[in-house]
Amino acid sequence: MNQEGADRSRRRFLTGAVTVVGGAGAVVTAIPFLSYWQPSARTQAAGAPVEADISQLRPGQRINVEWRGKPVWIFRRSEEDVEQLPELNDRLSDPESKVASQQPPYAQNTARAIKPEIGVLVGICTHLGCSPLFRPEAGSVDAGWPGGFFCPCHGSKFDLAGRVFQGVPAPTNLEVPPYWYPSDGRVIVGEHQDGEAA
Repeated sequence: MNQEGADRSRRRFLTGAVTVVGGAGAVVTAIPFLSYWQPSARTQAAGAPVEADISQLRPGQRINVEWRGKPVWIFRRSEEDVEQLPELNDRLSDPESKVASQQPPYAQNTARAIKPEIGVLVGICTHLGCSPLFRPEAGSVDAGWPGGFFCPCHGSKFDLAGRVFQGVPAPTNLEVPPYWYPSDGRVIVGEHQDGEAA
């Protein structure tokens, strides 16, 4: 092979090598740039409905899920808790849940729920956005406490249906998110039964 043929082979090899290395470099450089434009899995999931297993939930217990970046409480009330709810009406600001934006139509009842024994609430106080404490035991906040949710930030109180007591800073009941039951032991938060997302 003469000198000219060797130079040509070397040129072809170097051109091919530079093309491969340059292409690989362009791909490596483009990946972070392109991934910047794709929403993260957390962002995609933030608005998506959330499914929770409630098959082991006992009276007085609560589980927490996150939907749209908000804490959602799913808890079980005892039969006595459910029976007591109407007895509290004269102590509440909105016992009949007349503020329509605070719950879907199917939760505009005394228990503010589809199933009276299962509560589903957004765990954010309607005063200034603190997270109330779950205090289901009667007398656990003060002598007249029937059980419910107590906000330690400014003293707002809510019953076990998330209805706000009179004379506290919170202006409205706790929010009930859209939800439904695909089976007895599961609940989907973030959409209505017809599959319509909130």
